[in-house]
Amino acid sequence: MAIFAFSDEIQNAYFDSYNYEKIGDYKDAIKVLIPVYKKYPKGYTLNLRLAYLFFMDKKYANAISYYQKASLTLPYSFEPRLGIMRVYLTTGEYEKVTQIGYSIMKRDYYNYYANLYTIQALKKLKKYKDALALANKMITIYPTDVTYLVNLAKIYEITNPKYAKVLYKDSILILDPNNVSAKLFLNK
Repeated sequence: MAIFAFSDEIQNAYFDSYNYEKIGDYKDAIKVLIPVYKKYPKGYTLNLRLAYLFFMDKKYANAISYYQKASLTLPYSFEPRLGIMRVYLTTGEYEKVTQIGYSIMKRDYYNYYANLYTIQALKKLKKYKDALALANKMITIYPTDVTYLVNLAKIYEITNPKYAKVLYKDSILILDPNNVSAKLFLNK
């Protein structure tokens, strides 16, 4: 494993960037990293960081560009592709989300976020059978994961409301007594 020694300038830029991010100032969080980027345009972590910040600043084209740059640096890494999936989920490009998700699942069948984002896109595409299959697959290895249980329940809200009620009441609220999705559905 390589150990990298970074200059104080780089460490300070990251430190400042995180501080700006904490207060929601994404423009300045990006701005302080640009001098570092000019010196290290192929920096994997730097490109991921910039992509994320552009995503948070709703500059989606820029986010995609930096995720792609990170992916070129480490082409087998899932992180940039998962970031791109998040952007496409946000922008409503659900077919693209599923394409990337299934490509990741070919290499990592149970990848947590590839499955999660693909399920969310499939629900938006009204491909409930496919979404249900993925959700059930993931519940077999994460049986108490509230995020997956809620996604499963949301599919059932449309396809089998009686089962959604049981799932919310008998599983989700036991694991997360204040779950907003469960309370909203059960109080309809």
